[in-house]
Amino acid sequence: MIRSFTLEGIIVLPAENRIIQGAVVVNNGIVEQVIEKEVSSRKYIMPGLIDAHVHIESSMVVPSMFAAAATLHGTTASVSDPHEIANVLGIKGVEFMIQDGNTTPFRFFFGAPSCVPATPIETSGAVIDDVGIKLLLQKSEIVYLAEMMNFPGVIHDDPQVKAKLQHAMDLGKPVDGHAPGLRGESLQKYIGAGITTDHECFSLDEAREKVEKGMKILIREGSAAKNFSELIPLLKEFPDRVMLCSDDMHPDDLTKGHINLLLKRGVAMGYPLLDLVKACTLNPANHYKLPVGLLRQGDPADLIVVSDTENFTVEETYIHGERVAAHGKSFVKTHPVTRPNRFYAAHVTPDDLEVCSEHGTVRVIGAIDQQLVTKSLTMDLPVQNGVVMPDIEQDALKIVVLNRYFQAKPAVGFIHGFGLKEGAIASTVAHDSHNIIAVGTDDKSICKAILTLIQSKGGLAAIRGEKTHLLPLPVAGIMSDLPVETVGNLYKTLDQQAKEMGSTLTAPFMTLSFMALLVIPELKMGDKGLFDVNTFKMTNLVK
Repeated sequence: MIRSFTLEGIIVLPAENRIIQGAVVVNNGIVEQVIEKEVSSRKYIMPGLIDAHVHIESSMVVPSMFAAAATLHGTTASVSDPHEIANVLGIKGVEFMIQDGNTTPFRFFFGAPSCVPATPIETSGAVIDDVGIKLLLQKSEIVYLAEMMNFPGVIHDDPQVKAKLQHAMDLGKPVDGHAPGLRGESLQKYIGAGITTDHECFSLDEAREKVEKGMKILIREGSAAKNFSELIPLLKEFPDRVMLCSDDMHPDDLTKGHINLLLKRGVAMGYPLLDLVKACTLNPANHYKLPVGLLRQGDPADLIVVSDTENFTVEETYIHGERVAAHGKSFVKTHPVTRPNRFYAAHVTPDDLEVCSEHGTVRVIGAIDQQLVTKSLTMDLPVQNGVVMPDIEQDALKIVVLNRYFQAKPAVGFIHGFGLKEGAIASTVAHDSHNIIAVGTDDKSICKAILTLIQSKGGLAAIRGEKTHLLPLPVAGIMSDLPVETVGNLYKTLDQQAKEMGSTLTAPFMTLSFMALLVIPELKMGDKGLFDVNTFKMTNLVK
């Protein structure tokens, strides 16, 4: 532990809106003085980076393991929505995240998940109503009301939604938004309800409208949804109303870098370093009222040392003066954790997956690479003995969602865009309710993949002939208690298997995980069947 030290270099001071040469003097973990003077060091000293919106669970590791990995890349704090584990375990899941995060020096700032379940049309493991939200918001570790995905509920004055929003406003805690494609009068009412941010913009025009109407925009660059290139021009127009976030980052990507990679890209594109640093330090700190260090006198010494602005290699990371990472090595101590879970899925057979019809004209989910949105397609598929069959030539594969919280029949449909030529892949990381989801070329392989996950009580699986590849996720069926590097390597193996089986997607398992997300248009598959997000109603598979 290093609590008192002096660092020299080029100092980025976002709160003062300037970059100087000089020295940062730290005494007992606090910034005692920032001295402006000429120095020989060309290294950069800047505040620790903040991920302004992330679901820790998507890294597939528990918070303490996330902290050990993220600090290597200069991230010292995160605004974290524990929505995923809350859908499995409710308030107890949120408390697990807080308790595990508190074992590290990393600054986890959690939100109260506003939409558990995300919709009433799917089965989750828990419900958090407005009474539960009030209890969570009263905790000091809960600093905001997390993304309000139920924008129809906001617009149509749903009583539960209104109560949740009111609890946050009564306590003076900000409310995060989630409103893909929302524009015009509906957007105005959404913002008028007290919702202050959005991270779901797909176009610059949409983001600009939201900023002009009073929102702050979180530019997202995760493993599946990548909006940085499209939205970064906002930084020139509204440097004080932009933040950077990852939202969902898989373990293999987290081993490569985090928010530091967005700074690297932004500098290479010609954006001012000071504005970029503000977007992942000062702006989120001010918006969420975070007690983090920003290199001001009297601040906790949350800071990083960066090699240069071309490579943006983080050489050292400090939190409250404690050196938590240096030169590729993390000093964050981890420990054994409990493995809370909820898993009661039914056994399935190939017969359970048959789609019976005399004709094969069906609605098909159109998956889009690196996007959460899908298309609603109509395709003609072959029919054998009154059973609609998948068609590999048309890339029309079968998709199955199985309730894992109590025994129920599987929901079955078809999907285009995965490209598999053989076998099946399956996951219990299935936003937002985290039921079992599988895509495959034949019923036998799909059943084998599902049963593999039932036996392990959670994880990711790839079935290729007689070979089974598994990444176990014993914590709530969505996280591992192993290090990110270990989980990342297992994930890479599964990802490679899916691609060798024919998938053309950049991240097949990440894309799979969003095919049951019933709040993102256009067509998705829930545990109760095919769901048309545009009409917000269940729809028939066979036309």
